Amino acid sequence: MGSTLDVVICGAGAAGLTLAIELARRGVTFRLLEQRDHPFHGSRGKGIQPRSQEMFEDMGVLNRLFATGGAYPLSRTHHADGSSTDSATLEGAPATPTEPYRQSLMVPQFLTEGVMRDRLAELGHAVEFGHALIGFDQDDDGVCVRIATPTGEQQLQTRYLVGADGGRSLVRQTLQIPFPGQTLGVRAVVADIVLRGLPRDAWHNFNESDMTRRMSLCPLMGTALFQLQAPVPLEGEVDLSVEGLAAMVHERTGRDDLTLESVSWASAYQMNARLADRYRVGRVFLAGDAAHTHPPTGGQGLNTSAQDAYNLGWKLASVLQGAPDVLLDTYEEERRPIAAAMLGLATTLLEHAQRGDNRRGREVQQLDLGYRASSLTLPSEPRGGRIVPGDRAPDAPLQGAGGQPIRLFEVLRGTHWTLLGHAPERTAAPSRAGLHVHRIGPEGDLCDIEGHFAQAYGLEPGEWVLVRPDGYVAAVEEGRRIADLVSHHAACSP
Repeated sequence: MGSTLDVVICGAGAAGLTLAIELARRGVTFRLLEQRDHPFHGSRGKGIQPRSQEMFEDMGVLNRLFATGGAYPLSRTHHADGSSTDSATLEGAPATPTEPYRQSLMVPQFLTEGVMRDRLAELGHAVEFGHALIGFDQDDDGVCVRIATPTGEQQLQTRYLVGADGGRSLVRQTLQIPFPGQTLGVRAVVADIVLRGLPRDAWHNFNESDMTRRMSLCPLMGTALFQLQAPVPLEGEVDLSVEGLAAMVHERTGRDDLTLESVSWASAYQMNARLADRYRVGRVFLAGDAAHTHPPTGGQGLNTSAQDAYNLGWKLASVLQGAPDVLLDTYEEERRPIAAAMLGLATTLLEHAQRGDNRRGREVQQLDLGYRASSLTLPSEPRGGRIVPGDRAPDAPLQGAGGQPIRLFEVLRGTHWTLLGHAPERTAAPSRAGLHVHRIGPEGDLCDIEGHFAQAYGLEPGEWVLVRPDGYVAAVEEGRRIADLVSHHAACSP
């Protein structure tokens, strides 16, 4: 059976890859298993929201994703008389010093996952394709995982197992975790196609007022493909061949000048909104679609899944390195309410879309999500208009003591916790492994020349803020209670 691994991850989609990268950055031993023989080649998820962009910046892949994809195009609604109307697909906004990413980025899922696999390779790891979970058993010491591989059945011994194996998760089923929710009464086709005759400057929508004949054709940035989306009857076969989809395009657009040349991927699926009752049983966890399934409206599924893994990764590593196991209970405590809210949002947006309203605002960007109610968040006095423990830590342009410009996100980037003091008194800085300490002020190692840090965080002189590895504020305290912040870090770290 070999030596005991720290973690086995089943499923190499966005959640599994994110978790693998986060564990690799922290030196955790793991294997990332995928039952498919080859990488997924479809575009089921294509939107990377601003909060996920911040996460991917920390992980070291954001610039590659920007180079791979592109901005969302305008939405073009085609009318029966041959005219069309253009409108913004998403209500974006210019970047600000505290929110450097304010526009959704379009990258087809298969390209996003390709970039992530490249990053994983840089860290010395790779996906093991053709490795399917058969079953597992756990006890107080670990999990025995049985897998089918190209060379036969194997058994792996691991301290933790993570099921990132999709909506039909075998891990969830084996744990007998209920997956309540609803089938939303909508069945749709999504397909990646090569289509000639339609300009790529817009996301084209046809028959917006007729749910039975609606169709959208979106140019997939970074490719020569269009993504076809169309509702279909709840029952019956759907012809996903080139001929079948070509006939659907012709019938629903009413245009003879469009030629569907090929289909690279296609799927017909029922839209569901479901949420697992639990995210953890003993040493086994659920992440991503295994824990929650969303309708595609609002582009929340891939983002919520990757952020699940981003939350779980640093906690698993901390516990494996000696932090208390109770830290792992905060994964479900923090992420399950987020998924519940995202399910509600996506379902509401689906209802709006059925009425022809496809507008998307700040609510899909995930910048305002946080963990104020978490047991990992130290409560503070009311802080009207100022940063509140549990909130996302804003960015800010700073200057190093030597005069070089630096962003706060660069200071936070990495696997460490960060303790920031605003114009603190000259007292001895706390020292602890894994805790980076910075003073921001005239006598500090960082200077808030333009005042953006002071404006974003609203700290009084002498106050300190503790930031978690995943970029959320854990606590805010005045200088005389700095020991409380160091103690809180110690309780969450080895």
